Amino acid sequence: MNLVLFEPDELAAPLPRADARARHILEVLRRQPGDSFDAGVVDGPIGKATLVAADDALTLSFAPTHTPPPLPPITLLLGLARPQTARDLLRDATTFGAAALHFVATERSDRSYGQSSLWTSGEWRRQLLVGAAQAFDTRLPVVTWAHTLADVLAEPVAPATTRLALDNYEATAPLGAVAPASGPVQLALGPERGWGPKDRAQLRDAGFTLVHLGTRVLRVETACIAALAIVHGRRAS
Repeated sequence: MNLVLFEPDELAAPLPRADARARHILEVLRRQPGDSFDAGVVDGPIGKATLVAADDALTLSFAPTHTPPPLPPITLLLGLARPQTARDLLRDATTFGAAALHFVATERSDRSYGQSSLWTSGEWRRQLLVGAAQAFDTRLPVVTWAHTLADVLAEPVAPATTRLALDNYEATAPLGAVAPASGPVQLALGPERGWGPKDRAQLRDAGFTLVHLGTRVLRVETACIAALAIVHGRRAS
């Protein structure tokens, strides 16, 4: 982890040695009492934490230095995927940078995926923390998984939002040709089985343009990262 993240109330309490962050501080960073390391407060500031003592638990102090910028105004609409695929999406999309991830039931998604322990145990949030720590950021995207595609499409969006949906069959343009250089973006990706006809109709009715990443068929998690790379690249140009 490039940044050791703590919940707001954790820095005031001892960190058990069994905690993965404690092991990272002692065994990977090899910090001794008096040493400091990069740390951050979830959805708060980044700064330097100092290892004050390492007994049965670690005693830490934290000095904030700056607050990271807001997440880019990119929203992902993701067809409910297999739990392992969803883990990859949660982690890697957070690392790349997105303000919200909505996992939605679509025409061809398996709704039982929404009852996975990934969601019911809170593991989904741990994947966000791993992604944010990798990115050296404290901000976590908003995540939902209990809605249909129609539900999310009916929600109001910010003015001038560009709405794009990846599709292997009926796309009319490459993503790189239409991704905007600024402004909010909604990027939709179907589940492993792709969009159904009803999904495409709903997306078009909501103002989405169907776009592609080329002729090769990619895994959902690969397509998501490729698409985010293109969108971020356009915004940086």
